Amino acid sequence: MSESNAIANGLAGAGGGIIAQIITYPLQTVNTRQQTERTLKRTRQSFPSNSATAPGILFQMFQVVRYEGWGGLYSGLKPSLLGTAASQGIYYYFYQVFKNKAVAIAAARKLKGRGDGTVGMFGWLVVAAIAGSLNVLLTNPIWVLVTRMQTHTQAERKIVEKKKEALRKAASERTIADPTLQDKLNELNSIKPRPYGTIHAANEVYNEAGTVGFWKGVIPALIMVCNPSIQFMIYESSLKHLRAKRAAKKHEDTSISALEVFLVGAIAKLGATVATYPLLVVKSRLQAKQEIGGSSSFRYSGTFDALLKMIRYEGLPGFYKGMSTKIVQSVFAASVLFMIKEELVKAIMVLANKTKSIKFE
Repeated sequence: MSESNAIANGLAGAGGGIIAQIITYPLQTVNTRQQTERTLKRTRQSFPSNSATAPGILFQMFQVVRYEGWGGLYSGLKPSLLGTAASQGIYYYFYQVFKNKAVAIAAARKLKGRGDGTVGMFGWLVVAAIAGSLNVLLTNPIWVLVTRMQTHTQAERKIVEKKKEALRKAASERTIADPTLQDKLNELNSIKPRPYGTIHAANEVYNEAGTVGFWKGVIPALIMVCNPSIQFMIYESSLKHLRAKRAAKKHEDTSISALEVFLVGAIAKLGATVATYPLLVVKSRLQAKQEIGGSSSFRYSGTFDALLKMIRYEGLPGFYKGMSTKIVQSVFAASVLFMIKEELVKAIMVLANKTKSIKFE
């Protein structure tokens, strides 16, 4: 029964994750571009509000559509859906497996006169951390490709702008007009974003760093395992509190409604996102194309190098770029995911029970 429960949670997690991903993907694309945008810190700069560091979410989405079409908002969607299905499936499967073990251990401890038979907050943290670590190690290559595809147009535009700037500078330094420089400038102005698919992104990553390149950003990603750990600690503890409250009031039905799951999921994800956002920015920077800043100060050889350069050249605000977008996207996505997942688990278990009863008849 516990095995089928784990499989049901894995399938439901994958299904819920895909739906949530499709709905919120444009926000995710804009957020990744915000995270990988480099801005030198100003002298005597105080910590600004997120709205002051970047244009509004809707404005940025409009800009992407204006210059790249609607497809620009969905760059990398195919590998992202694969990654979401794999990530959510793997995570929820292993989460349920280790959750079942944690519940069994708690029950065994109660029989020995230790504990009340329930899993504590630390137990939920450990369960979520193990499941999250396995998920990161297995799916990191997919997310490297997704990040590359989401930021490719942005990177190409910066490279072109750098070339234009060099040509303008060369033209201003010439005493006699050079028509070839203007021709080159016109050629650059006519450049349109090139098609950039999954295979292209994979070849680019491999040519830059070999097989190791597909695990760029894995260290901050592993540290970020604490994000779902915090999320699920809040989530499970909140659900436990709701059920206990209803049981204390002697309600016959202690089940949790879809709306309650949505709200609890939103609160859980909000707390986890605010706590771990700087790590997400570092991960995105490492996975994006390194030419994206046009300066060696914005190219990173590893996690520690990225941290030092971000602190030196951008200051604390650099670690919180696009946080408002991420909060909107991740909280909404998590809420939808939790709500759909719980309903899918119920449906899968009902279907499984019906199948079993038909076999025994």
